[in-house]
Amino acid sequence: MRFEDKVTVVTGGASGIGFASAKRLLEEGATVVIADIDEVAGAKAVERLKGDGLEQVEAIATDVSDSAAVQALVAAVVERHARIDVLFNNAGFFSPAKVHEVDEAEWEHTMAVNLRSVFLMSKYVVPHMLAQGGGAIVNNASVAAIVGDTASAAYCATKGGIALLTKAMALDYAKEGIRVNAICCGEIDTPLFEREAGQWGMTVDEFRTVLNEAHPVGRIGRPEEVAAAVAFLASDEAGFITGILLPVDGGYSAA
Repeated sequence: MRFEDKVTVVTGGASGIGFASAKRLLEEGATVVIADIDEVAGAKAVERLKGDGLEQVEAIATDVSDSAAVQALVAAVVERHARIDVLFNNAGFFSPAKVHEVDEAEWEHTMAVNLRSVFLMSKYVVPHMLAQGGGAIVNNASVAAIVGDTASAAYCATKGGIALLTKAMALDYAKEGIRVNAICCGEIDTPLFEREAGQWGMTVDEFRTVLNEAHPVGRIGRPEEVAAAVAFLASDEAGFITGILLPVDGGYSAA
């Protein structure tokens, strides 16, 4: 029960890594607010979690790339729960393209969803963490923040930005009791993985075979394995850890 009496916000929490992390935090005693742009998916996620007996959860439909929406979300959470102890900036978007192929609108959209959202959520949550004397922020930076990837120019740019934003924030707020870390995931078996297979022109089985071989452990990861890392970094057990980029990638970045 590492998160008993703690209030957490998980962006992109309706599915995949976000959902698994919300579930893990709930299982350890947290109150969880899922912020997801898909209102229907958010409601279904809450229904699933409550069906598992995890009652301290709600979803607020939010476009985390929009400043007004983020401010409204943060205000609602603070009004209902009086504090925010943990923020998991997880929302993300991927579209494959080399830099000369990237449509400018697609570039801006990727920047907004992946990087601007981390800035906005942090900007409006941090003042409350400062007022309450501390907190923990975990950002989803992806292994693409460490080693890059082919035909992923916009995505890698955003994830690299998250990596150094994480370090900058960690330094800025260390003395105020706010720890900021990032996870750097390899390929994880989520609905986005299935969509990505189609983006690369492969079946899910074909894509899985390719990615299994790309990871030294011989398989892709499970959302629950990422959730365990998120929970650790967000917990008091990681009290002397800030500013790190933690690979959760089956050895991918070690190759």
